[in-house]
Amino acid sequence: MCASPERFLKKTGTTLISQPIKGTSKRDLINEQQDEINKNHLLNSDKEKSENVMVVDLVRNDMSKICKEGSVYVKELFGVYSFPQVHQMITTIEGQVDPALPWTEIINACFPMGSMTGAPKKKVIELIDRYEQSPRGLFSGSIGYIDPAGDFDFNVVIRSLMYDDTKKLISFKAGGGITFNSDVNEEYEESLLKAEAIIRILKNN
Repeated sequence: MCASPERFLKKTGTTLISQPIKGTSKRDLINEQQDEINKNHLLNSDKEKSENVMVVDLVRNDMSKICKEGSVYVKELFGVYSFPQVHQMITTIEGQVDPALPWTEIINACFPMGSMTGAPKKKVIELIDRYEQSPRGLFSGSIGYIDPAGDFDFNVVIRSLMYDDTKKLISFKAGGGITFNSDVNEEYEESLLKAEAIIRILKNN
């Protein structure tokens, strides 16, 4: 069960877009003024913006491998969008691809998504394999569709419940990006915030 707000890649005709999420703050649905303060805090956070830019540069580099030269650009930088539980900082990167290019080449050039690895991507993947205690599996992968015309839309698998039918086990994962300016306690609280809705569902059932 997946309620991901993050888009990995979407192709419509020759237009390719990616919308990485980096930057999170809590919603306050009771106090509208405090909710706006939380939103503005995210928008003005140097730490969150630097993390966002790091991923944007990585995504631009990946897209440049398969997009037409000079066509990749940032359509919206630091857009703050509000969801039921959190405000998220989302940047939109767009480029143009050759219509004859196989969709598999587009996915291969950009996967895994930079928002779930960080940079430099190859080294970070090695460190993930070394230090994370369990395989990510589907988490931080992608679910989507491809239509007969070759257009597609794929998400980033976050905010999701996974069910292992063999073990009869339900699990979910949450995490955050770590940069030089990260605070360990704040990163932990952010992970709990991202998991809050799923935890509430499990507690109530």
